[in-house]
Amino acid sequence: MLRIVDARTGRTVPAAPVRRGPTRVLAQPPGPDTTGLRVLLVADLLVRALELDGTPAWALRSGADGGHRLREEAEALGIRPFEDVGSAGPSAGQTVHVVGKDTTVPEGTVVAVAPATPSAPDLSYPDALRLALLAQSHHARVRLDATALGEARDTLARWRRAVAAWARRPSRPVPGEVRDRLRAAWEDDVDAPGVLRVLRAVETDPDLPDGARFEIFAHADRFLGLHLARDVGAPD
Repeated sequence: MLRIVDARTGRTVPAAPVRRGPTRVLAQPPGPDTTGLRVLLVADLLVRALELDGTPAWALRSGADGGHRLREEAEALGIRPFEDVGSAGPSAGQTVHVVGKDTTVPEGTVVAVAPATPSAPDLSYPDALRLALLAQSHHARVRLDATALGEARDTLARWRRAVAAWARRPSRPVPGEVRDRLRAAWEDDVDAPGVLRVLRAVETDPDLPDGARFEIFAHADRFLGLHLARDVGAPD
């Protein structure tokens, strides 16, 4: 079961109601800046984790002037579209608010996202920016300097080359133990850094066949959204 830290109480609570009713994920970015983009990314991860758990999720957004620009930046980052908060939808279930830190909402469960700097996001390599944000807990402030973005770009390029190479090998199932570790990570307060740690271990595990590595990375990417299999089938 997916559980998240409720910023109101500091307690860990279920992200979905009983009997797998729908969960409304309401993203409230504080502005059209890197922190606002990070709020949308965390909401996107929450929706992905709910769907992987078999829970219906309804993605909504509200707030933030400059919404058109923020939508374009979110699309570049691979964040799926969110409907406007006034849209009709299911009345049952619960609402999880994903907001900037110190934002107050009237009711409901709250996921608070720490600020990200600099204020203007570097979208010259959007997937690297996404990975750099995923590499840090959303509870921690993050500074996206040239070093962090360069490391993310290098990691992404290495993983995509590896995934393309592994895809040429005979397919093997995802080992149950690895699947459980991935699920435990994203169901623990959408712990993206924990998922990345599993992939780094898988990358160098001498006991795993390449076909299994490919399936593991493809499975984890349903949560991460990094297009890790983008280069499969591309000419060398």
